[in-house]
Amino acid sequence: MPSKDTKPVERTARVYGVGRKLIGKDYETADLYAKVTGLAKYAEDYHADGMLYCKLLLSPLPHARVKHLDVRQALAMPGVKAILTADELPPPADTLTDNGTVIHANPKSEKALTMEPLYQGEPILAVAAVDEFTAAEAIEKIRIDFEPLPFVIDPLDTLRPGGPNPRTEGNIWVQAPAPPATAGTRPPAPPPPTIGVLKWTETDFADAKEGRLPMGKTPDEWSYGDLQAGFHNSALVLDETFVTPDTSHQTLETRTAMAYWQNGKVYVHTGTQSTAQTVPAIGRWLNIDPGKVVLISEYTGGGFGSKITGGVTLVIPALLSKKANAPVMMRISREEETFIGRARPSMLGRMKAGFSKDGRIIALDMFVIANNGPYDAVGDSPSSGRIVSLLYQPQAMRWRGATLLTNTPPRSAQSSPGGMQGIVIMEPVIAKAARKLGLDQVAIRRINCPEGKAPFGPAAQGKRPYATSAFLKEALDRGAEQFKWRERVSRTPKRLGSKVRGVGVSLSCYVGGTIGFDGILIIKPDGRVSILSGIGNLGTESVIDVHRVAAEVLGVPWEKCDITWGDSSKNLPFTCVSGGSQTTHAMTRAAHATAMDARKKLQELAAKRLGGKPENYDVANERVFRKGGGAGMTLAQAANYAIQVGGIYDGHEVSPDLNKVTKASVAAIAGQGLIAAAKDKYPRDGATFSYVASFAEVEVDVETGKYHIVDFLASADVGSVIHPHALGGQVLGRSVLGIGHAIGQKWVFDPRYGAMLSTRFSQSKPPTILDVPVNMQWSALDIPDPETPVGARGVGEPPVGGGCASILNALSDALGDEIFRRAPVNADTILTSLEAGRPMQHPLMAHI
Repeated sequence: MPSKDTKPVERTARVYGVGRKLIGKDYETADLYAKVTGLAKYAEDYHADGMLYCKLLLSPLPHARVKHLDVRQALAMPGVKAILTADELPPPADTLTDNGTVIHANPKSEKALTMEPLYQGEPILAVAAVDEFTAAEAIEKIRIDFEPLPFVIDPLDTLRPGGPNPRTEGNIWVQAPAPPATAGTRPPAPPPPTIGVLKWTETDFADAKEGRLPMGKTPDEWSYGDLQAGFHNSALVLDETFVTPDTSHQTLETRTAMAYWQNGKVYVHTGTQSTAQTVPAIGRWLNIDPGKVVLISEYTGGGFGSKITGGVTLVIPALLSKKANAPVMMRISREEETFIGRARPSMLGRMKAGFSKDGRIIALDMFVIANNGPYDAVGDSPSSGRIVSLLYQPQAMRWRGATLLTNTPPRSAQSSPGGMQGIVIMEPVIAKAARKLGLDQVAIRRINCPEGKAPFGPAAQGKRPYATSAFLKEALDRGAEQFKWRERVSRTPKRLGSKVRGVGVSLSCYVGGTIGFDGILIIKPDGRVSILSGIGNLGTESVIDVHRVAAEVLGVPWEKCDITWGDSSKNLPFTCVSGGSQTTHAMTRAAHATAMDARKKLQELAAKRLGGKPENYDVANERVFRKGGGAGMTLAQAANYAIQVGGIYDGHEVSPDLNKVTKASVAAIAGQGLIAAAKDKYPRDGATFSYVASFAEVEVDVETGKYHIVDFLASADVGSVIHPHALGGQVLGRSVLGIGHAIGQKWVFDPRYGAMLSTRFSQSKPPTILDVPVNMQWSALDIPDPETPVGARGVGEPPVGGGCASILNALSDALGDEIFRRAPVNADTILTSLEAGRPMQHPLMAHI
């Protein structure tokens, strides 16, 4: 527990949404009661008459080919109804974009089942039976012979001369350019990527002997500025290697799915991060028209990027259901989820950074290697470079990277993909530079902070892209004041007995929003407002929060609004996926556009019925009325009149700008009232990011190596605050996700057999309430982003990197710079390294 002299961060009074009635105010969400009383139904809670249960046969080998398969004994068992194998899967369908471009399916991508497993735990076949015990017993009766194939779990091993390849074709994805467009036609999409081979030389690996990341040829590279001159003019140059862990998403709800067929349609119950956009994904995986897919996903027990459009394994119960002519439930265990449930790729990074005397980064050479797993390429490696370039604003920078295939479970985006790894690799370099230059840790970060329309990444067409806004300096200043940074830094002595205190600070940021999505609302004949939401409900409350913008614009009390979500048959609009921290930004814009469409139609209806011009009318207090007083209509009256007038007012005509999904939904609800449907077409100058400054204090017992977090604060720049309680939950909750990477979460493999040893929560433990300070605090600037009508940006991912790096920086402040070179940091790492006076963990090996 914290020492008695600990002074926790003080709570400060926070007032958000000044001048607004709903935006920036706390409220009780429509799903709250169901969640706290257990009435909320997740995929596993559904049951259908005659439902069968499915179990999976998983590969025991990291790479193999099935030579012989005999399922006769299993099929003969009483209660076994069907067995599904890989050769029964439909081929994946091509995708047709809204502008008519065909994106061809990649035959090398992951499928639900396979006869050539590429990692231990990959599903080979599935059995449906009357209960799970029978299905599991049938699995034991299946005779299967494997031909073991070469495997690799460490990306550096496959890069070595003569090193094994994880797939028979090679170890890296290669993307060919799109073919040239012909006159008068749309530009074609590039072909699916192929698998190639990348090997380094023995000379390339020379640095590995010194514990530094070797730097051979990479397929990706960009730069700006004069790097050589920057290093020449630097007062301090550091060359550091750091390794981040592979970590499972560890959602509390596994990717359980239940499916059945009815009237030619497939009904799927599963968790997802987007109700609207998972439907076409299911259609693509099953190779059927998305119009024949109904997705029910009212509640999802976490996603963090692992369930952006569900998961390909959900087709297993769907196909078994069709084969057995009965509903099928596939319940996924925690161990199975570890294998198929996705993970953050580890990253090996090497930073050569040049600093001026005042701490300004004037040159940065960044080199990273990402562990991709065996299937589709993740974007963490290039993302790491873009985020580092934005967050620390180096005057000259080069980024090089490679994403290598391995025979480990598939990766996908996990909160702040690439951003977290880049920040965690870079932050210890800045902390070390501050100590060597005699600078305050807050001051060195402040001088490198992005401001305003800060540039990032490489130039495109001669100009570097830039952010819509950045107020990170203000967040850093406010956080330092609230955390009492100067007081903590000046406190002496740092050590009392065997206990040593350290404080750390970190900058963090990630993408904060996208544009161009749709919204739908209905003003009903009784005057209530029905809002349709295609957003996934995975615990962030954005599925509901964003729509308060519509009520604010229309002047409708929130208790008069009804939100429909979680069932694709209920005519939902085309909305963004809840990934990349885009939902709050993207869907408040869409909600604002939809409400403005409703407002415009109300004004036009009033002018039609009562005379005058539309601009002479205002909308407020559940009425549309003449400005300055006079005639008007209630919203109920306007809705009834909209039905009489028809056309664009009741949904029988729609804007051509809308996505085809939204158009179909509007057509289905036409005539129910005043229908407002609009696409976000607001301008935006720049790319949207959100930012966090994180502060931590730790106390380490140097006799045992054990440490605990004394205090933590996250100060956020996320634009206008929409829902303070939900925002605080995201800022601190995602900070804890990052903290897990610092204190214990990681994958561990047996390198000889390629078998994972960390398949349970107990073996890669996520943080619990016992791991975090009692009084964790957060704050937000509430400064609107100038490039979006509501001013709000997303927040889910920006806190993650800061949560991890602030703890690492606090540990190095307590223990020194020569204790660890990788995360997480455990007690044995601290003890052995303190005794040896240098980092004692292997500097480069994966999965230790």
